[in-house]
Formats: sequence, structure tokens, C-alpha cells
Amino acid sequence: MTVPAALGLRAHSGWAALVAVAGTPRSPAVLIRRRIELVDPAVPGAKQPYHEAEGKKLPKAREIIRRCSSDANRLARKAFREAVAELEKNGHRVVGCGLLLASGRPLPPLEAILASHALIHAADGELFRDALAAASEDGGVPVTRVREKELLPRVTGDLRISADELQLGTRELGRSLGPPWTQDEKYAALAGWLALAPGR
Repeated sequence: MTVPAALGLRAHSGWAALVAVAGTPRSPAVLIRRRIELVDPAVPGAKQPYHEAEGKKLPKAREIIRRCSSDANRLARKAFREAVAELEKNGHRVVGCGLLLASGRPLPPLEAILASHALIHAADGELFRDALAAASEDGGVPVTRVREKELLPRVTGDLRISADELQLGTRELGRSLGPPWTQDEKYAALAGWLALAPGR
């Protein structure tokens, strides 16, 4: 008999925190925690592709974004497959993936992005989040997307636990795992709990 598990992901420029969880919100267990790389270090500007494209002519800018997006998608799929295979080997079935978002606003066309430094920052983040979502969906695992600023209210509301229970549970997880138990890992774990919730 397999035990349901879910992945939680919090992305940064060029990498993401991945945490796999099982159990219930009141009795959670972390099965995997790791940093996954989403860029080829040999590719210039890969960690911030839109920054690399800034100031370039549009065809060149598009090529930079396309290449970096392709690499991020390939590396995300590889990391996702490895995590799922490890979980399945240990008797778990991945039933969901929780992915943290930024503002969640749609981005404008490339020309408009490259004309705004704030949008360039936003687009860099979205490229890596999109790669993670695609990797999960390609693997047949549904994605629960949640804006980071809404994470804590969503967890307490959807999982019907109090803020105190949430704080205690998160702290206990960190104690059982040992250091480091970073903010990235905590938030990824909470996103995973949401994806594991019944009915998702």
C-alpha cells in the first residue's frame, strides 16, 4: 500500500527549495528536503535571463529567454523525476505539488518587460516558477498554486488548523529534521501540505 505525499516548491533565480511531505497537518513528516538547480552554470546570465536580455535587440533577447527557459524546463523535469522516483521507491505516491507564486499578475509582452526594471525582476522569477509547474504537470501531478502573501491564511483556513498549531508544527518539523530549517524550506513544506489536503 502506498502512502500519499506531496511536493512543495519555493523558487528563486536559478534554483528552488523542494520539500516532500506526508501525513496530516497535525502530524506531518518531511520525506525530502533539497535545493534543486534550474540553470546551467556554464551559460552566461542564466540565473537572471531577463536581466541578460536587457538592452539587447529583440531577436537576440528572445533567443536568450528561449535558451534559458529551455534549460530551466529540462533541469526542473530532471529534479522532479528524481524526487518522485525516490518517493515511490520508499512507498509513497505523489498526489500533488504546491508551488509558491509572487504577485501572480500576468506579464506583458517582452518589449514591455525589457522596458521596466521591476518587470524584469518579476519575469526572471516567473520563468523559473513556470518551469517547475510544467515539470509537475508533465509528470501527471496536479499543481496547487498559492501566492506567497496568502500562504499562511490559506494553510490555516484550508487545513482548519490554528495559527498557533501551524507555528508549533512547523517548529517541531525543524527540530526533528535538524538544521538548517530555512524559511524557504518552511514555506515549501506549507505549500506541500496544501497540495496534500483532501480533495485536492
